[in-house]
Amino acid sequence: MIKRNILIAAAFFSFTLGAAQQYGGMWIPTELNEKEMKDMGMKISAKDIFNTQKPSIKDAVVQFNGGCTAEIISPKGLLLTNHHCGYGQIQAHSTVQNDLLSNGFWAKNMDTELPNPGVTVDFIVDIKEVTQQILEGTDHLTEPDLSKKIANNIEVYKNTLKIEPYQSISVKSMYYGNKYYAYVIESFKDIRLVGAPPQSIGKFGSDTDNWVWPRHTGDFSMFRIYAGKDNKPAEYSKDNVPYVPKHFLPVSIKDKAENDFTFVYGFPGKTTEYLPAIAVEKIMKEIDPAKIAVREVALKTLDEKMRADDATRIQYASKYASIANYWKKWIGEVEGLKKSNAVQKKVMYEGSLVAKNPEVKNTLDQMSRLYNEQAPYALNNAYYSEVVRNAETLMLANLYSNFVAAVEAGRMDEKGITSFKNRLSSIYKDYNAELDAKVTAKLVALYANKTEARFLPAGFDKYKNDAENIVTFEEMSKNSIVTGRSAVNGATLSTDVEKAFSNQDKLIKTLKKDPMYQLLMMMKDTYTKNVDPQFVGIQEKIDLLQKKFMAQQLSTDKDRKFFPDANSTLRVTYGKVQGSKPKDAVAYDYQTHLSGVMEKYIPGDYEFDVPKKLIDLYDKKDYGIYKDKTGDIPVGFTATNHTTGGNSGSPALDAQGNLIGLNFDRQWEGTMSDINFDPRFSRNIMVDTKYILFIIDKFADSKWLIDEMKVVK
Repeated sequence: MIKRNILIAAAFFSFTLGAAQQYGGMWIPTELNEKEMKDMGMKISAKDIFNTQKPSIKDAVVQFNGGCTAEIISPKGLLLTNHHCGYGQIQAHSTVQNDLLSNGFWAKNMDTELPNPGVTVDFIVDIKEVTQQILEGTDHLTEPDLSKKIANNIEVYKNTLKIEPYQSISVKSMYYGNKYYAYVIESFKDIRLVGAPPQSIGKFGSDTDNWVWPRHTGDFSMFRIYAGKDNKPAEYSKDNVPYVPKHFLPVSIKDKAENDFTFVYGFPGKTTEYLPAIAVEKIMKEIDPAKIAVREVALKTLDEKMRADDATRIQYASKYASIANYWKKWIGEVEGLKKSNAVQKKVMYEGSLVAKNPEVKNTLDQMSRLYNEQAPYALNNAYYSEVVRNAETLMLANLYSNFVAAVEAGRMDEKGITSFKNRLSSIYKDYNAELDAKVTAKLVALYANKTEARFLPAGFDKYKNDAENIVTFEEMSKNSIVTGRSAVNGATLSTDVEKAFSNQDKLIKTLKKDPMYQLLMMMKDTYTKNVDPQFVGIQEKIDLLQKKFMAQQLSTDKDRKFFPDANSTLRVTYGKVQGSKPKDAVAYDYQTHLSGVMEKYIPGDYEFDVPKKLIDLYDKKDYGIYKDKTGDIPVGFTATNHTTGGNSGSPALDAQGNLIGLNFDRQWEGTMSDINFDPRFSRNIMVDTKYILFIIDKFADSKWLIDEMKVVK
């Protein structure tokens, strides 16, 4: 029976991996399969995509503020990224009286563009494989000596390179430490907000439509890179000038057709494509459901208040969107893993590896034993981490706990204290203590009910009742300096952090008696003692075996084209414009239109309202040059590109390297692609450039921005 399964597995993967290779993959841009891309329809060369000797497309693609991607679309440093990537900056410029989230913002000229202190964009100047240099002298080392030697080798390598003051070197591990790559990065720090549609366009469909197709969201915003007069990176100054890029992307408004070639360029965050079946099973059945449960409680509690109060809606807008984003993603991931039969596919693939290399079986057996041993600790880790992250009062208490520990250990200097106070001020700005007392009460009740008794502090059973917790936690919140509702040193931390810190010894003594601080410390001490050492200790063993398992996959499966898991480094993925058939009797077209926006329109609704001017343009059919062959305005489209978080804002390009869309999401049925890419269900979702230009031109009356671009008709 085992032999038969192995033979079936080998046959199955010789068929399916060919299809997956054609559409899947997040490729390092120095290692592209140019022939395959051209066979699929690409008209440019790999050197047009990445070249250090002359301008190439990579010179127009940047990492935006450390988490998203953006692209340059004019010779004056004009940047395009997602609305949700610029959301925090739009929110920061918003007030109840001047609500840019609701009304949108469009600079009338460069003088009215808005600065954003702290926002950066990073260009990749060069990429080199440096495996030999980084692993030199490590052949017979074990931990912790191995990590120390690698860290030392990295520093030695960095010191051999000559870079500019505004450049940095990052050395990244690939394939679980089996390879290493070095990145030369150039960072710009003067980034100004140029334009953003109202959230009734930029966030249309909001949480209901998040991760969903058909989609009708105009998820874009615009910034501009400013540089010193020498065109080099500089700190913000009113004397800075628009950056002149080496390359900018022409913007195409040509019609699209099914099976058109497309590629996406950007900084995907994290994937785990090479895990064993046992790991995928744990994620699907235990870890994801735990994280989903915590965020669901937090979101419902916030939503009730946000719908009833405009000030809270503005204050919590970015925060709510952040919590909801991965909550819904994990739901789709679980469903997708089940529907794509991911665990069984992994089992079959592992069988094919064992048939070729019997040593793989020993590795897999060890990993299975460790994952099962780790399971209860991993589950509690998921609950604890999510509760402390999403109960903001506990998150604040945890920050204070770390601060106190650092002070008492002599590790907190004046610079560290200043940085900590600045971080507190930014958190309290968008923190509602009374609202969060409810969130915390409900999440602590969930934690008390879902956690094994051996992982709970003594007496924690008293927190199992939601309703009782709400009363108890409101009283605790009122008497807490952590929440900013009680004073220390004659001030509250939420309104005057400098005065509250004026007597640091008194602050620390008061913190240690604080009810919210004490609650957090109860949970943290128990977790730190009973869970974390066991979880981390087993994970370290798993990580070593995962590195070995990855090496065995690379050496055993010679027919498979491997790409490294995403790790926020620059990648290229390619595929074709396609619809999908995710369910029985359900078929999705690849394109949505403005008429679909109007079909979803609900006047005054939080998610599906439509601005009056957009309705008027639709009624008059005032579409200009942006309509397609149907006579309608295309809004979004899907393709088989393999994307993940971090690809938000990535350019979607056509066969000639023209911008045709702005990546912003994935189809819900395919969100498991971080773990198991399946070309039947995995689709990335993009805003059509026709819709973007239509909104800029016709809706925002900002044709001056269109005039900057090279529009390909």
